[in-house]
Amino acid sequence: MPNPANARSVCGVTASSPASRTTNADAPTSPPAPCTLGELRASGHVTRPVKDEIRENLLAALRDGRDPWPGIVGFGDTVLPQLERALIAGHDVVLLGERGQGKTRLLRTLPLLLDEWTPVIAGSELGEHPYEPITPASIRRAAEMGDELPVVWRHRDERYSEKLATPDTSVADLVGDVDPVKVAEGRSLGDPETIHFGLVPRAHRGIVAVNELPDLAERIQVSLLNVMEERDIQVRGYTLRLPLDVLLVASANPEDYTNRGRIITPLKDRFGAEIRTHYPNALDDEIAVVGQEAQLRAEVPGHLLEILARFTRLLRESPSVDQRSGVSARFAVAAAETVSAAAVHRGAVLGEADPTARPVDLGTLIEVLRGKIEFESGEEGRELEVLEHLLRRATADTVRERLGGLDLGPLVAAVESGGPVVTGARVTAKDLLGELPELEVFDQLATRLGAQTAGARAAAVELALEGLYLARRIAKDPDDDGQLVYS
Repeated sequence: MPNPANARSVCGVTASSPASRTTNADAPTSPPAPCTLGELRASGHVTRPVKDEIRENLLAALRDGRDPWPGIVGFGDTVLPQLERALIAGHDVVLLGERGQGKTRLLRTLPLLLDEWTPVIAGSELGEHPYEPITPASIRRAAEMGDELPVVWRHRDERYSEKLATPDTSVADLVGDVDPVKVAEGRSLGDPETIHFGLVPRAHRGIVAVNELPDLAERIQVSLLNVMEERDIQVRGYTLRLPLDVLLVASANPEDYTNRGRIITPLKDRFGAEIRTHYPNALDDEIAVVGQEAQLRAEVPGHLLEILARFTRLLRESPSVDQRSGVSARFAVAAAETVSAAAVHRGAVLGEADPTARPVDLGTLIEVLRGKIEFESGEEGRELEVLEHLLRRATADTVRERLGGLDLGPLVAAVESGGPVVTGARVTAKDLLGELPELEVFDQLATRLGAQTAGARAAAVELALEGLYLARRIAKDPDDDGQLVYS
């Protein structure tokens, strides 16, 4: 969280602009006008604890039929109702799930449940509310200045702090420590103003998220006990009774949770809710996640995204894959981006203006992405074989789903009578289509698969050829140049 003490301000808003990093897709609105404590009181502003603020904004969204969780796919009937109940109850929350299930993405949507703007004492180290200063310096300023106490407005994005738990994280990082510079300035060691506050106190009146909580050393986890129960902090042997107002959320991996690291029992007991996340249950949700998260440099037809989604789901079911580590949604996203990049590469080499990914580009995945999968120890040396087999299964399942009932006999006859069809990284969409005669089935393929452009039509034809090969109706072999020949 930015330190407002270091931020220049104008009347009404901190100079640190949230517009460039807002959690919401919409740009932030203008902040309210009051810029002194007197003006704030005159405006009728009412302060609320952060958990009450989240609860009331969540209930308002549910009543109005607005989606409180934009961009979260596949959790609508499982994780989100549990999380909503936990927030309504005012509980701190830990999300438990394998890697790549969207835990961090879900945590980062929580600021959308905060008020868009909230007033803070200008220059206060912990972003205290003008009505409720808690540090000695802010209490003193409020007493001295009265209604002239300056107020600035903080956007909700600045009220979310996130820490990736690592073994080298210290108590000072999370809670705070004595600042030797302040001691050297003449303050006594027991003076609360000698404290340099850590991440949790600086998240006062906001949300603090700890990713991979079990990776914190147990003695470091102990430092959070008072924060979660008594809402105060202890530094170097003396207690600062700071009434911290924070929502503490965390994520954890089940394997770490039980083996490599663990959340200590007293800390687990202080979390009001433990919520299990999961990979998308439905194929459509898997495809939607890939389409939403992947940064595609070329057009990737929907049937290719479906193949990648099915491939990912087959990996999660395979006994050859270590399911304790999971198969992250990032695998399917990276696969889609790799396929897209293969199309762009082909377009650059061969001069295609608008390259489109084709099934032949799926062959680029195996070598590049096999390192993202953890295999069972007995599968050593068979990794490529397993991946290739599951990719073929995913392709065959997609062909059956997309092209089932379509008569591809004319395409088989065209391959038999017209000679082999060559495709590969050095074959353009135009060249591929030029190897085959005009057939009515091509229009049917284009209609089935929504192929509008020449590149998309070539991808549709290639999918049909691959389906025929997998059904053993035609052959496929590499030629001397590394291209694939259907014959």
